[in-house]
Amino acid sequence: MKYNIMRVIIFSFLFGFSFISLMAENVQTGTGETDGYKLVWQDLFDGDELNETDNWSVEINGDGCGNREIQYYRKENISIGNEPVTGSRCLIITAKKENFLGSPATSGRLTTQGKMFFKHGKLEARIKLPHTADGLWPAFWMLGNTISNEGWPRCGEVDILEMGHSTGIRNNTQDRLFNGACHWGYYENGGYPNYAKATTNSYGMQDDFHLFTMIWNENVIQMFLDKDIYPDAKPYYEMNISANANPQDPGNYFHRPFFVIFNLAVGGNFPGIWDINGITALKDGEAKMYVDYVKLYQKGESHEEFTGVGVPPTFVNSPSHDQQIKVEILGRKINIKGEVERLTMFSVDGTTELDKCDSNIIEATHLQAGMYIIKVNMKDGTSFSRKIYLQ
Repeated sequence: MKYNIMRVIIFSFLFGFSFISLMAENVQTGTGETDGYKLVWQDLFDGDELNETDNWSVEINGDGCGNREIQYYRKENISIGNEPVTGSRCLIITAKKENFLGSPATSGRLTTQGKMFFKHGKLEARIKLPHTADGLWPAFWMLGNTISNEGWPRCGEVDILEMGHSTGIRNNTQDRLFNGACHWGYYENGGYPNYAKATTNSYGMQDDFHLFTMIWNENVIQMFLDKDIYPDAKPYYEMNISANANPQDPGNYFHRPFFVIFNLAVGGNFPGIWDINGITALKDGEAKMYVDYVKLYQKGESHEEFTGVGVPPTFVNSPSHDQQIKVEILGRKINIKGEVERLTMFSVDGTTELDKCDSNIIEATHLQAGMYIIKVNMKDGTSFSRKIYLQ
């Protein structure tokens, strides 16, 4: 890794390229479009403000979120800015030791509920975690989209990353102990079905960015650490979700859409601390969680679902701005503005679904739901391609 970075530095010095921009492009790749997965949705947090129109809603509450957390979640604790060491543009969640509406601390929590939700796929985020020390509880997780009418835990919950558990505090492994978990079903005899697995990692996880990946399909939920660096790494969490014979079986709860959540809790049941004086992580006043990006990939298979504003167009041949607005999608009707010489549509496995000349309209009513790629050659000699998702 260091050798490759040095080569980029030397190359940028000799040829005048921007090292920072090259590195930013590299670190935002993640595991990429591998094993048949294609990018469906992402937020790179590269702008000046959080995209609350298409992607996120910021939660505002001080009710403890059912976990006896002691912070008040505020909009002011969510921002977009640069991580100071790498310069990466990030989502920033800031936890502060301050009194606000009866709470001794504030922090941030945001969700894609109602804006982006999906069933099955590969979801990953590159995160720099705060020093949890004693009392912080950062998380990257999902809740089932039915929570509004079914409640919890019937809606289902998938915790891709949690840190700050009391076990790590007790064993002085706060920077290495983390876990994945799933919760589902309903209360029966004072309990409900759940499965959590903690891992004490071989290296610290709170001094740099790390990639957290979830792979979720018809049979299993798996979670991986730094899969971009260690592609053959074993999952740190794995649960079979195919069983559905009994009402409490996970197969009845994990084959429907979920939405994404990031938050940085202060205290609560997970770290086992409910007194602000015990939150040593905020002894200097505040701590920050940085999210470089979050990405969703799918294979375009019939069992997958996606609702949201998908990835921006992918173009070739350095198209002009006018070319970037040529494609309009209304239901199953795709209209290409301008004079089209040839229009070809492919499925994600490379099969040609449509091939037309001198036509700028595609009626895609006969195609299955999923992801496709359209390639357009214009009569002015330019060409571009775009990934689209048909509902």
